Amino acid sequence: MATISNCSSHATVEQMNISFSNSCFEKRSPEKSCDSVLLYDFHSFLIPTIYDTIFVVGFIGNTIIIVFRCLKVSRKTVAITYILNLAIADLLFLLSLPLWAVYYNWTFGTFLCKICGAVLSVNLYASIFFITCMSSQSRRSLCQAEIITMMVWSLAFFSTLPTIYFRNTYYLEKYKVTACIIDFPQDDFPAWSDALGLMKNMLGFLVPFSIFISCRIGIEKYLLKTPYLEINKHKRDKVLWMVLAVVLAFFICWFPFHILTFLDVLTMLNLITSCKTAVIDTLMPLTLCVAFANSSVYPLLYCFVGNDFLFDTLTFRERHFNRNKQNTQLGSSSRKAAADLSLSP
Repeated sequence: MATISNCSSHATVEQMNISFSNSCFEKRSPEKSCDSVLLYDFHSFLIPTIYDTIFVVGFIGNTIIIVFRCLKVSRKTVAITYILNLAIADLLFLLSLPLWAVYYNWTFGTFLCKICGAVLSVNLYASIFFITCMSSQSRRSLCQAEIITMMVWSLAFFSTLPTIYFRNTYYLEKYKVTACIIDFPQDDFPAWSDALGLMKNMLGFLVPFSIFISCRIGIEKYLLKTPYLEINKHKRDKVLWMVLAVVLAFFICWFPFHILTFLDVLTMLNLITSCKTAVIDTLMPLTLCVAFANSSVYPLLYCFVGNDFLFDTLTFRERHFNRNKQNTQLGSSSRKAAADLSLSP
């Protein structure tokens, strides 16, 4: 493995992880250089292998969800609407992932650079937005869910416009390779980079995670204080654990990437100027792998829990809300309906 030494901070080939990093390779000149711990051969072998694994697992899992779970149901529901669109968003991203496996030497031209960058960014926002929608979908009608779906795709697309505009190929003379990067104007690079990084932090993590936590607490309080759910205590506990699993999966996948994105913003503001920037450069590609794994995590949860339990968890509150409406209409039959409470579709 070849170690790249005496390299400029934030100016190494490792920053071909620019697919989401805010760095600019050799376009930014630091005041000092340092010995880098970056291992190009290691990353150039490991990361494509991880990407290929994520692609295979995620492609199979999301295809199964789309074909066998969402398209074959007899009645379309709010939960199915969100699950289907989440799987589509992940699937579109996964189709571009094999191309990102060679971002250490991009050979597909500027057009595919922009397209793949757009798909990558749209997936970041759309998948997180749809997961957020599923966390708070119990009181939505199907018509409202379809409108929200269009709004989510639109918001994800508009959030991606800066990436589409600035994404470009850039030849690195020092390393004799071409990279697909976000090529901000040199004069305004810090401002654009910081703005885009903070937007990712806010829209892609802080806001959704806050909603997840509040919804998780709300679901737990509701289930624990509902007397007739005691007869299904085992299923109730499974719902609580699965909601927790969804929140933890989101946190584990996206937190490392957003932490490094924020640290990169601090670097652009010259609040981090030491050789610690080399650590950011080294870890960023690995955190991207963890973040991209998010596209295969939920299908895995779906398979491992068995008995359609992930689907049951996501649709539980929707069905329970509808059941409450029926109980109100039936009046005297409400106790019987409560006794028949089930998590199956």
